[in-house]
Amino acid sequence: MDHSTYEHDPYRPPGEPPLPPRPPSSPVPAPCDPVAAAAGNASMLGIGYLLLGHRRLAALAVLGTGMLLKLTAATAELWCELLLLLWWAACTAHGWFLARRREHVLRRGQRNATLAVTVAVLLTGVLLRVEAHGIENRVNEAREAGDCDEAVAAQSEVWSGHRMAGATVVGPGDAVVETCQRLERVASTLYAAGRSGDLEKLEQGFGVLAQVLAEPGHEKTVRTTLDTFLGALPTANACDTADIAGWLRNREPTRDVLDRSADAAARTEPAALAGCGDALMAEKNWKQARARYQRLLDTYPDEPLTGKARSGVKKAGLAVELDEVRALIGATHSATSGYCDKPAEYSAAPPYRKGSNRALFLGDTEYTGKLPGGWRTDDPVKAALVVCADSAENGAAVEACHYENDRSDHFPHRVTFHKVKIPLKIYELRTGKRVGPRSVQISGGSCPAVLHYEYYGTYDYGPGDQLVSTTNSGIRDAFRPIITR
Repeated sequence: MDHSTYEHDPYRPPGEPPLPPRPPSSPVPAPCDPVAAAAGNASMLGIGYLLLGHRRLAALAVLGTGMLLKLTAATAELWCELLLLLWWAACTAHGWFLARRREHVLRRGQRNATLAVTVAVLLTGVLLRVEAHGIENRVNEAREAGDCDEAVAAQSEVWSGHRMAGATVVGPGDAVVETCQRLERVASTLYAAGRSGDLEKLEQGFGVLAQVLAEPGHEKTVRTTLDTFLGALPTANACDTADIAGWLRNREPTRDVLDRSADAAARTEPAALAGCGDALMAEKNWKQARARYQRLLDTYPDEPLTGKARSGVKKAGLAVELDEVRALIGATHSATSGYCDKPAEYSAAPPYRKGSNRALFLGDTEYTGKLPGGWRTDDPVKAALVVCADSAENGAAVEACHYENDRSDHFPHRVTFHKVKIPLKIYELRTGKRVGPRSVQISGGSCPAVLHYEYYGTYDYGPGDQLVSTTNSGIRDAFRPIITR
């Protein structure tokens, strides 16, 4: 051993070996108050660690507390709150444990200060949680009353302090607000459906209402949203209202608050169908108008409006018939086309009765165009008959005469004169049924002194059979039995 360090020690006895070197002394931990350390850590601010001189532990304590508070506020789960409580207990116990390993000193100033801070922190947390309970009570009361506006207003008072101190308390309120926002969007969808008669949007809106209704506690809020929509019926457009009411009436019952829509349908649909029929009549949309009136009769046979609906069905039906008749008349260009080929009835036409009847003359009008104006009409509303005349042909033979022509080898020539036969299709416009004779024959003059005719080609074979020459009176006499019964 090297004893050189002790060679000049004046206090070393003569002859004794030098003493070994002393090890360096460890610092003695400062005394502390365990209560102050535990209370300081109970504040969750790491104050106890600071009193013990552990600055890193204090920083970790503050960081851990902040992260747990943030996690609890974000998730609003019970396990987060339990984890935060466990963290608080661990920090408090750890501060007490570290302080117990040192010399105990009662330091009233530290103890009172840390207790004051801890009590203030814990009391603030308790007060915030109590306040959060009060807010959520108001939210629940508003939800149970069906007042989403009040529920959203109450939940808007929640701030970050409430979420850190009572995340699980205010969490359900957030769900209520989210549901109310969904209902607000549904209300907009239903409003748009009411304004436009869009049944797809209506179905979509009711689908969301059914989803919300499946969530516990939202029957009143759904009812409020539904009643607001139903209360807006009827809309300004009667046809849109009729479509909406019909959809509500045909909706499959679900045995819940949504079935209230059936009452709204029964309340609004009859008047809407009648009003829609009137509007469509004004637009000359006869078929659709008749369908609306008929739906009123079929669905609500005991309604006071059924008399009006019956009148509307009849009036619209006549208009449909008249439109069809006019279309067929417009498409007639011969005795085998248009109305003449496919007759239709017009129930409001004058009956084919005894006395004089007016007629619509179609087809070949070479002869019918010479009839008296009082017999003819172009308006099917005033016509009792529709007379389709085909091209004239030879009727009964009247007389045969000989004619000479020095320029033709075929003369003298015998020419037979025939009455003018007009093939006819006569229909009673009121029923569309065929009536009257199949043809008429018009008498006239025959065997004129000079017979004018035209021939074609190289050879003149004579004029052939001829029709008698007619007069207006002769034409009138032929058609009189048709016009006058």
